[in-house]
Amino acid sequence: MAGVLIGLALLAFWLYSVFDVITTPEDDVRNVPKTLWLLIVALVPLLGGIFWLMHGRPHGPREAWQAQRQPASRQPAPKGPDDDPDFLRDLDRRMRGED
Repeated sequence: MAGVLIGLALLAFWLYSVFDVITTPEDDVRNVPKTLWLLIVALVPLLGGIFWLMHGRPHGPREAWQAQRQPASRQPAPKGPDDDPDFLRDLDRRMRGED
């Protein structure tokens, strides 16, 4: 039973590593090209996955390096009317009949 659990854990780690290599953008992969990392992780399951996590994966949480890839000149997210002070000021003036 313990052997089956260890085997399932290794399979889960291998699948995680393969999918992580596949979903990581090419520009963010460290040390060697992404295709070579995929071959290493696929052909040497345990050690390849450990090497990927230590030497190939981008530093920091995934959200941080994905945020760095976003263009810096993004428009701010649209606000709802009740969050826009100019809209509320104009609405108050119109309701009082101060057009």
